[in-house]
Amino acid sequence: MGRKLGVVGIIAAVVLAVIVLLATLAPWIAPYDPDYPDLFAALSGPSADHLLGADALGRDLFTRLLYGARITLLGPTLVILIATVVGTLLALIASWNRGAVDTVISWILDVLFSVPGIVFALIAVAIFGPDLMTVVIGLSIGYIPYVARVVRGAALRERGMPYVQAAWLQGQSGVGISLRQILPNVQPIVVAQAVSSLGFAVIDLAAVSFLGLGVQPPTADLGLMVKSGFDSVLRGQPLEAISAGLAIVLIVWSITVIGDRLASNTRSIR
Repeated sequence: MGRKLGVVGIIAAVVLAVIVLLATLAPWIAPYDPDYPDLFAALSGPSADHLLGADALGRDLFTRLLYGARITLLGPTLVILIATVVGTLLALIASWNRGAVDTVISWILDVLFSVPGIVFALIAVAIFGPDLMTVVIGLSIGYIPYVARVVRGAALRERGMPYVQAAWLQGQSGVGISLRQILPNVQPIVVAQAVSSLGFAVIDLAAVSFLGLGVQPPTADLGLMVKSGFDSVLRGQPLEAISAGLAIVLIVWSITVIGDRLASNTRSIR
């Protein structure tokens, strides 16, 4: 794995692992309740009691950063998981059946591909109201074609391989061949595409939260922290916006680097 990622990729993996570990252990290492207000500490700077200071309501920024990272990682992960499962299944169905089935699925994917994922999230919010799962489902729909189109191309190449023809002559069903033969061979491409898309999902989810249409206060979320941090900047406390923004940058950078390395290795194998 180290050779696949390279030096920069390993650094990115370590950064991401540290962030995931801190977010996972937030209930045990965070010094305060993320939603507990202390008006006496409002907009205070870094101190022994508050490592990064406090926000306008006196909530500890370090604590909210840890809890905010959990949602910032969990939401996009759900988006990519749903999109990858649905997109891969659609790709396998289209690549095996071809003809009218492939044409219809490809047309649907083209339509979805023409609309940015964040637009689907906004439509979902307009229909069902602002909520994390609403945004996740909306973004998932938008990310399905990114996975399906790549996997379909790879599956079509595999479908013409001798081992697939041999399995078909042995009497195996199309479903069995797709799941037991083709899917394992395109799995590296599926993983690389999923990781590459994850960084974009982090940005989209943070953008929706920044607009106030995703995670709702007082829940800690990095996108919300950047938004609320703007007002704090005017009051002389820039650390909320800076720390949350930097955390988003580090998460997206590390995921993007890892995804690029995996994609490069996948292309070299092919």
